[in-house]
Amino acid sequence: MSDNSNDNGIVIIGSGMAGYTLAREFRKLDKVTPLTIVTADDGAVYSKPMLSNALAQNKTAETLVQKDASAAAAEMGITVRIHTSVVGIERDQKKIRLMSNKGEETLSYQSLVLATGATPRPYSAPGTDAVPVATVNGLDDYRRWRSKLNGGDRVLLIGAGLIGVEFANDMALAGHQVTLVDPAPQPLGRLLPEALGGLLADALGQAGIDVICGHTVTKIESVGSHAIAEIDDGRRIDFDRALSAIGLIANTTLAKNAGLTVDQGIVVDALMRTSDPDIYALGDCAQTDAGMLPFILPLMAEARALAKTLAGEDTALHLPALPVVVKTPALPVVVCPPKPGSEGDWVVEGEGNDRRAVFTAPDGAKLGFVLTGNAAKERQVMAKEMPDLLAA
Repeated sequence: MSDNSNDNGIVIIGSGMAGYTLAREFRKLDKVTPLTIVTADDGAVYSKPMLSNALAQNKTAETLVQKDASAAAAEMGITVRIHTSVVGIERDQKKIRLMSNKGEETLSYQSLVLATGATPRPYSAPGTDAVPVATVNGLDDYRRWRSKLNGGDRVLLIGAGLIGVEFANDMALAGHQVTLVDPAPQPLGRLLPEALGGLLADALGQAGIDVICGHTVTKIESVGSHAIAEIDDGRRIDFDRALSAIGLIANTTLAKNAGLTVDQGIVVDALMRTSDPDIYALGDCAQTDAGMLPFILPLMAEARALAKTLAGEDTALHLPALPVVVKTPALPVVVCPPKPGSEGDWVVEGEGNDRRAVFTAPDGAKLGFVLTGNAAKERQVMAKEMPDLLAA
């Protein structure tokens, strides 16, 4: 086993938005310290949020790529190790074990950052062993999914959360007949008050999507060149392709095997530091004091704070209210949910598609909001009235 020494450097595991954003922010502050990104894929730079509205824009996986790994490395003055898996962390020796086509080797670090992301939650129902149900969580996933779609395919989409409704709207705009199924009584069931969930369901329906909420798929069966999904109310839905968007599970195995503290994600403190003072985590794999934050704006804030810490200025993560823009052209939606467990009620105002809902505590404090239609333009003003998600 070879030893590739990098004793004074920073090593980031993962080349997604978290890994590359951190590298970019760090290089603004420190042009000298060696920095290496290790990734199991090809290290291409792309915007992951674009995946859920790429079909309607007729974008291929190749056109979504902003630059390849070598260009990114040259631009930032870093090293990017592509097609290289990290098989273990040796914390006592401050090394990681790698496996690539070069064989097994080790890489030393001064500071290690886990930006390992998350994996789609697996979907299973009777029949899914014979009828594939795809997931799209990265560029390679999108490439495979797009290559299998034919014009006008009937698509069964399981999961009407944030990513599910975005994919549903995008596929409908791309000319596909979409059936969206979710056990919650409405789309975005965890984020929207009932009235606005119904408004979104109606808008998606007007966009040509068959929205089936409050029900589950009980069985899938292959029938010749297509398949049939049986719903728990007895309905049978014909489809050609199936896609699951039922949530993500943080990739924590590497951290867990290294003895780091893991809950739903890799537990970090205000400095994004794990239970090992020389190892940090950010992005979809990290669990902050505000919980799991699988959104872009928190990721960017984490990267900026951690970059300063790695550059020698300890900087606690501060998260103001960060509204999430839902990419559903059928009905523009902005969500700034209250913290889990908050007490209060939704107060909804407005007419037609232009609605404003504010989650208000018993003492009158505003804790969260949802904006739809033209009211979505008010998101920055509304965000200033909300409490911080995480104080520094």
